Amino acid sequence: MNPLARQLNETLERENSHVFDMLSALGKSIYFPKEGILSQSAEAKAKAKKYNATIGIAIENGQPMHLKVIQDTLSTYAPKDIYEYAPPAGKPELRSAWRKKMLEENPEIGSKLIGNPIVTNALTHGLSIAADLFADVGDSVIIPDKNWENYELTFEIRRGAKIVNYPLYNEEQKFNAAGLREALLAQQSKGKAIVVLNFPNNPTGYTPGAEEGNEIAAAIKDAAEAGINVVVLTDDAYFGLFFEGSLHESLFGKLADIHPRVLAVKIDGATKEEYVWGFRVGFVTYAGQSEALLSALEQKTMGIIRATISSGPHPSQTFVLHALNSPEFNQQKQEKYEIMKGRANRTKSILDSGKFDDAWGYYPFNSGYFMCLKLKTVDAEALRVHLLDQHGVGTIALGTTDLRVAFSCIEEGSLEELFNLIYQSVKEIETVSASK
Repeated sequence: MNPLARQLNETLERENSHVFDMLSALGKSIYFPKEGILSQSAEAKAKAKKYNATIGIAIENGQPMHLKVIQDTLSTYAPKDIYEYAPPAGKPELRSAWRKKMLEENPEIGSKLIGNPIVTNALTHGLSIAADLFADVGDSVIIPDKNWENYELTFEIRRGAKIVNYPLYNEEQKFNAAGLREALLAQQSKGKAIVVLNFPNNPTGYTPGAEEGNEIAAAIKDAAEAGINVVVLTDDAYFGLFFEGSLHESLFGKLADIHPRVLAVKIDGATKEEYVWGFRVGFVTYAGQSEALLSALEQKTMGIIRATISSGPHPSQTFVLHALNSPEFNQQKQEKYEIMKGRANRTKSILDSGKFDDAWGYYPFNSGYFMCLKLKTVDAEALRVHLLDQHGVGTIALGTTDLRVAFSCIEEGSLEELFNLIYQSVKEIETVSASK
């Protein structure tokens, strides 16, 4: 094992042996090189005032070389803020700005010890980093039965972990904390579990309320007290889009110091929060018991980044930083929030009208981009295909009964027509089936 990896492991084992035990084999082996091109280039950037012949970029007239046809469209920004490589952990100013935003929006973090956010190539990359660091073959990854299908690729296909499902909703149509607790305690013989908490949930658009949040935290603490090391990943992709009756901050703050056997990891980003899907700017933030522990986790995370993408794109990091520092940012974001909330509320009022009750029910939703219909009479895939082929309407079929509808991308005035077309399609399929 490389001495740097061994040193990081010794730090983790000293600061919290449970966190060390959570690491995968790759997580234990990975490190960020202190000697090499990046470190030598960083030293040269600080000291080489005459000539810097280290990093693989081109310089012209004292600034990064660039094409005028590109710079003309980006003339607001200095070449140094878009053409140079960003550091592996991300643009330092952006990391600080995102941390400030995170603390303001999640008061429950308070004075708890958390690391500086590390920039990722959006949230999927953040989840992939967490999978690399903590998931080994056979490890259990606990997610609800209503989930984003990419978790299977990220944890099960790439890393050989085992997906363990529990029902998202209980009989009261609230979050099923008892199901989460049961799934966790079933891992006692393994002594380790990875939990992914995705709120607002994709595909259902559900976020727990305050009481449910406490129940989730209690279930995780119970598992830790039973001797299970729990890595909790809060997938906060749709953070901030909380409309009614839900928590208005991430569970990361509640879980940050809940037990020495619990490692809370916040995975979020500008992707959906700031409506910049193509920018691919995300963040990974750790909670921990000491600065030394957080530093070791950061170094290992940087090692994964260095070994895969080297560093994230610099221009989009600069664009996001510019937005966060703009005095108009909060007002403009609130305007978009109100539009999204209006679409969610209009969707709910249409569905509650009663005129579709013979065709479907719907799963509770109160946040995010999506909601899910629970079909009563037709197959979800058959309905999806019929909608697409006969009416030019796109939806997502999940299993045999569930149809995901993204109200986020439908203007509020068009939502009623959308659901009327879905209902019409159900009736058309029923008619064809009855005639056979």
